[in-house]
Parts: sequence; structure tokens; C-alpha cells
Amino acid sequence: MNDEIISTIIDDYTSDYIMTVDNLSWHVNENLQLLNSINFKIKKNKILGIVGANGAGKSSLLRCLYRVNQPTSGRVLLAEQDIWQINPQKFAQKVAVVLQESPADFALTVQQIIEMGRTPYYKTFGGASKLDNAIVDEVISKLELNKFVNRQFKALSGGEKQRVYLARALVQQPEILILDEPTNHLDIRHQLEIMQLISSLDITIIITLHDLNIASIYCDEILLLNNGHILAHDIVDNVLTAEVIQQAYAVNCHIGNHVLHQKKQFQFSLINN
Repeated sequence: MNDEIISTIIDDYTSDYIMTVDNLSWHVNENLQLLNSINFKIKKNKILGIVGANGAGKSSLLRCLYRVNQPTSGRVLLAEQDIWQINPQKFAQKVAVVLQESPADFALTVQQIIEMGRTPYYKTFGGASKLDNAIVDEVISKLELNKFVNRQFKALSGGEKQRVYLARALVQQPEILILDEPTNHLDIRHQLEIMQLISSLDITIIITLHDLNIASIYCDEILLLNNGHILAHDIVDNVLTAEVIQQAYAVNCHIGNHVLHQKKQFQFSLINN
């Protein structure tokens, strides 16, 4: 491949994409293959929603993207570099993660939990710098957590804890934020608050969601998994159709438009045998 072609490829990547998943498969063992031949690119500063039925492979795929599951075959590239070739500390400065379930019994204050997000930037045998403290203060203010900083984390509500986890991720100053079902177990108000906050961030978001109505409102693109394969990947209107949803979830889907913002809204019914 000559230098001109290489330059063109890099320019195309730089202008549009931040991560590439290249023919990724992941097997628990020879008899259990959870992801098979996954290929897609993730656009910069967009929200990619990953959806699918239980067991479709959503969380398994995320774990491949943030370096917990090493692919059985294929690669995940951050820029042009395989993520498994990146120093873990450097990777943590690029990619932050908010998991679906995290320990809820931390004997730490909210301030201490959020400060943990600056760990990838600490020097060996060093602690927080003035810059680290300033970044933490800025994120706390942005997420309106000032009144919680001295409270015990374990005393917070579910929605408050999720906001703290998000703050901890943001003080990493990542280019990519990965979230595994962040609205799970939250009430309606806290679901909307978290999603509005996430959608206001000027970074790339990769998020798994169960609620297709929330996905329709907040995501720029949808990647729909079905039994470890990509069934569809495109803008919301092209993926979330009645036919595709029926194939993925085995339900009837009735589609209308939200009265406030005209985004697709879905109602479901069981398929009569």
C-alpha cells in the first residue's frame, strides 16, 4: 500500500470515525460463541445506541470495546491502533466506562468517588495536582453535585449514584464514554435526566439500552444485535422499523410519533400463535 493511499485512509478516519470494530468474534469456549463477525465504525461525537433482546450480546460487545473481553478473533481499533496494544493507563485516558451494576457499599464520600476518575493521570508515587482538583471541581459543578460531595456514597438514591458514576467517568476527560444500560432500575424522571445529561456531552457515546423509546429520542445511530450478530446498523429511522423489531424481539411493533419532538415511539404486543 503506497503512502498516498495510507494518507487517504487516515484522513478519512480522522474526519469521521473514532473507533473501528473489525471482524470481531468472542467465544466463551468452543461450544459457546456470543459474538460472531462483528464489523462497524463509530462516528466521533455521536451517540451510538446498542440494542437487542436479552442474550443478544450487548454487554459482551461492550466488554470487548473497553478491554475486558479480548476478542477470540478480529480487532477493536482506537484510531489506527489495536486497543490491546495501548498502554492501559493511556487507554483509560481515552475511554471511560459506566457499568450497569457497581458496588453500592463504598465507605467513601461522593467527592472521593469522583476523584478516583483522575487515577489514570497520576504520576507514580504521586497524588492529585492542582489541575486534577480543578477538573474534579468543574465536573462536580457541571453535574450539580456540589451539595452531595461530603455525603456518603452509599446513602444516595439510585439516580444520584448514577450521576456520581457519570461524574467519575467524565473527570477522566475521555474521548469515548461507554455506558451499559445506565437507565436500568431508575424511575422515569431520573431516566430522562441521565439521558439529557449524556446527550449534552460533546464526546462520543456508546450506550446499551433496553428501552427503544429512549433510544429513538437520544441516539444518532442504532446498532441492533441478534444472537451475537449485527442485524442492522444505521440511523434510528432505518433500523427501528416494525419488521426489524419483530425479527429481533419476536413481538408485534406499532409505531407512532412523539407529540413533543416527532421522534419514533413504539408500542408492543405479543404475536398470536
